[in-house]
Amino acid sequence: MKQRLLSLDVFRGLTVAMMILVNNPGDWGHIYAPLEHAEWNGCTPTDLVFPFFLFIVGVSISFAFQGKVADRKTILKIIERSIKLFALGIFLSLFPKFDFSIVRIPGVLQRIALVFLVSSIVFLMTKQRTQQIIFASLLIGYWLLMTFMPVPDAGAANLEPEHNLGAYLDRLLLGVPHLYKAVKVWDPEGILSTLPAIANGLAGVLVGTWLQRNDKSVSERILYIYFYGSIALALAWAWDAAGFPINKSLWTSSYSLWTIGLAMFFLAGFYWLIDVKGYKSWTKPFVVYGVNAITVFFLSGLIPRIMNMIKVEMPDGEKVSSITWLYQSFIVPFFSEPKNASLAGAITFVLIWLGILWIMYEKKMIVKV
Repeated sequence: MKQRLLSLDVFRGLTVAMMILVNNPGDWGHIYAPLEHAEWNGCTPTDLVFPFFLFIVGVSISFAFQGKVADRKTILKIIERSIKLFALGIFLSLFPKFDFSIVRIPGVLQRIALVFLVSSIVFLMTKQRTQQIIFASLLIGYWLLMTFMPVPDAGAANLEPEHNLGAYLDRLLLGVPHLYKAVKVWDPEGILSTLPAIANGLAGVLVGTWLQRNDKSVSERILYIYFYGSIALALAWAWDAAGFPINKSLWTSSYSLWTIGLAMFFLAGFYWLIDVKGYKSWTKPFVVYGVNAITVFFLSGLIPRIMNMIKVEMPDGEKVSSITWLYQSFIVPFFSEPKNASLAGAITFVLIWLGILWIMYEKKMIVKV
């Protein structure tokens, strides 16, 4: 029987709940700094969410495919799931106008699909030593490309938003109409930066494999994770200081290592607390989020868009979206500070989904993509 880590479900659920919290503030104009992405260099708590999820994807792969071989049936299932995830991401980009001429091609679900695809195949077709080499090669190779390779039409290698190599390739291969609309000339989930993002997934694969080592004691497994997590954080800090700054938008190698190290700390802590010490009474809210993670992420992105299409008239005669009407009518009046109201709106959204997911969990409704 395959092992299942309750701590991994909890970590996944916490990550997805945080993802929904930061993606759905009551008012985008009033957000507390920790709930925003770093403007460029640096890392806020919000910047940890996506790489944590990719790390968790990797850990899950090591458990789901442990003992399996890379036969045609397994590979086809991996490809099928990757296509479904990618298609869901494209659907969110298209909705509601379905204008293929300007659809954003990269995205969160699209990147998850690619990381899942590559990490799964690497896990099934290589040994652990090879996985470690690929992991290091992705980070070092990306650093070399971004800091040494000249950028056409821009000159020397640089890490500026518009003129770095990744931004150039996004415009060349995808086209400006198909990039992130907020910045237009580059994409935070672009082509080149997917390479170090895959490293986050492979790090999860390696940690998940270690956790299943029955020839090692629980203490050894936990100490290993903390030890190598500390090394990842130290290398990230050193790389940042050496000129390859921690930066989510570029998904720099230092950022990848920084988030991997912190993810290892979180997972080791949850593993010790939940699976080893047995403190499980508090975990259910996170578990119900964790078992339907992709479902809630997709629907939490889709439903607000539908609600934005439904207009409601305010007392002053102004017509606003139904989601704005609900926020202005039932959240804002109870708070004098706009940022508190915005945070309360986001928390309310998370709690509503918690109720829905709880019912689904009790009815054993787990939607698998």
